[in-house]
Amino acid sequence: MPHDEPPYALPWIQDHEALPPVTQTWGANSPAPGLLAAGHELTVTRLLESYSHGIFPWFSVDQPILWWSPDPRMVLRPQGLRITRSLAKTLRNAHYEVRLDTAFAEVIAACGSAPRDGQNGTWIVPEMVAAYENLHRQGYAHSAEVWLDGQLVAGLYFVALGHAVFGESMFTTIPNGSKMALACLVSVCLEHGIPMIACQQNTRHLASLGAREMARTEFMEGITRERQQSPVDWALQSLYWDSLMALDNCA
Repeated sequence: MPHDEPPYALPWIQDHEALPPVTQTWGANSPAPGLLAAGHELTVTRLLESYSHGIFPWFSVDQPILWWSPDPRMVLRPQGLRITRSLAKTLRNAHYEVRLDTAFAEVIAACGSAPRDGQNGTWIVPEMVAAYENLHRQGYAHSAEVWLDGQLVAGLYFVALGHAVFGESMFTTIPNGSKMALACLVSVCLEHGIPMIACQQNTRHLASLGAREMARTEFMEGITRERQQSPVDWALQSLYWDSLMALDNCA
């Protein structure tokens, strides 16, 4: 009997229905490797479920909410961050101030409007902004920010469940700005023994900073273990300079 279904069927997830296991993602030879499911619910509860299972949303305007879990996963181990001489010099500049969780809405808005090489438009659509602002109000989404003369000039936002940290997006208006924000996040991870920062996409930029691929099974073992740790009070953190300077990759 002929099989009428397409070779790559995508599950549609109804509200309050659990996401499929990550073993059901589309494979490397599919049209969209790592794609798992689609739906229309982007609540705090759904986001916490997804991140707890190594899944994240990524979609564009006029698309449904698409859920992804690539294999392998791009991961930055804090000990592997590359601190170039240029970045170290910028971090020493007393004119810059690094903060956490003082301007989340401004950071995610700037990330959404920042131009990206090879991209038209943004995946940080208004629905995503609203969802992550809700996640921030619940204490799960955070921002690392770089300020100059009272102005926000660079930053990134991330999700943290216990010690499981997921980098989302960054922006900058100055040289080395987003790297400064990342260095701040890394320094806090080093200070608190957080072993990895998940990167949602594999890019040359992330690789240049020291990120590497990790098998999803190993990644999931780490997420399961680290999200059970006590959460960091991110708003009370700052740049831990000594932790950064102790890195082997610090120029």
